[in-house]
Amino acid sequence: MSEHHTQEPLPRASLPGSHIADPAPLGLAAFALTTAVLSAVNAGLVPASVEPVVFGLALAYGGIAQFAAGMWEFAKGNTFGATAFSSYGAFWVSFWWLTGHSGVDKIPPADAAKGIGLYLLVWGIFTAYMTVAATRVSGAVLAVFVLLTLTFLVLAWGEFATSDGIHKVGGYLGLLTALAAWYASFAGVTAFTHQRQLLPVGARSS
Repeated sequence: MSEHHTQEPLPRASLPGSHIADPAPLGLAAFALTTAVLSAVNAGLVPASVEPVVFGLALAYGGIAQFAAGMWEFAKGNTFGATAFSSYGAFWVSFWWLTGHSGVDKIPPADAAKGIGLYLLVWGIFTAYMTVAATRVSGAVLAVFVLLTLTFLVLAWGEFATSDGIHKVGGYLGLLTALAAWYASFAGVTAFTHQRQLLPVGARSS
């Protein structure tokens, strides 16, 4: 007579990265704050001359801190979080370089607009397919990715069309994206400190 063994679930301590705190609230907060400041400039809420204040945030918080969150997501076995936070962390570092160190200001304005439009467009394409994956994460995260896709595409459109009006619309969409990301971050960090979900996030079933 053969014995039938059922495999017991791994204890929490042995799950990949179980000793690591959830890095998602950090990644979302870093993305939200940096996006909010840049989007305020894009929307024309503050003068364009203050854009350099974004550079430090883009490198340190949106870039390095968010990239670190992505690395911790790898350790926790979260492919979606690792891909998202690592990629957008790299985006902010590339933005820091593009706007402050690449010499793009020396390119003829019409050509520079096309180059930046292409840069934003390909990020919009990446964000669009990450949006498909986000449908299985939560409603809060899905909202961030839908809004971010629109933000990238509208900003790219504004660059290709050399339209300040379209660019400002992209700025306002960016502000909405930042608010959605802050909400998701706040929901995550308060769920940990209160040991229960305080804010609805529209969790998806596995």
